[in-house]
Amino acid sequence: MAPPLIRFDKVWKSYGQGEARVNALAGVDLAIDPGQFVAIMGPSGSGKSTAMNIIGCLDTPTAGVYAFRGVDAGRLDRNRRAMLRNLYIGFVFQGYNLLPRTTAAENVELPLIYRGVGASERRKRALKALAQVGLTGREHHTPGELSGGQQQRVAIARAIVTQPTLLVADEPTGNLDTARSHEIMDLLTGLNDNFGLTIVMVTHEADIAAYAHRTIEFRDGRVSADTRNHELA
Repeated sequence: MAPPLIRFDKVWKSYGQGEARVNALAGVDLAIDPGQFVAIMGPSGSGKSTAMNIIGCLDTPTAGVYAFRGVDAGRLDRNRRAMLRNLYIGFVFQGYNLLPRTTAAENVELPLIYRGVGASERRKRALKALAQVGLTGREHHTPGELSGGQQQRVAIARAIVTQPTLLVADEPTGNLDTARSHEIMDLLTGLNDNFGLTIVMVTHEADIAAYAHRTIEFRDGRVSADTRNHELA
């Protein structure tokens, strides 16, 4: 059996000092296996966003171990964490975060520019990623010429163009209507099923969380529930 892709071992994250000290995470133990699709839920202040930031190597624990692919990522310096993110993790956000005057293809190429990939290879990979999210023929459209659902598809293409091991999705349907939300979730489910992409997603909607294999609920900095929705195929 493969070791966990993500492992929290008594992870604490604290802010402030003395009486003002707040424990955003309070000794969390957690493991996520390669290929799983996991939804993270919880009320405001529950610790779910802090956990996601640590999973995405955007933050580090105050105490405990966060291991990614067996590496203690919490002990890496800023540059090495940035390298880990660049090599292994893709991000999708509620607000799309696309460059407004840049075409869909050019937006998708951005992570490859940071990797030093040549122009022709960048375009080839960007067009492939856009095809994977159902946007063939929209390559030259700017975000203003695309619907919200299409913009989120561009953002997903940008996240997967580097072929990451992990996709971190923060409220990916938060700005979309019900129909578009379920289209995006069908797309993410397909990426998970067809390519084995591990997905960790924050959502506040139970019907969206139901697409995942597991739903992990946070409350007061701890895991309050860990429910299997359905198993890996």
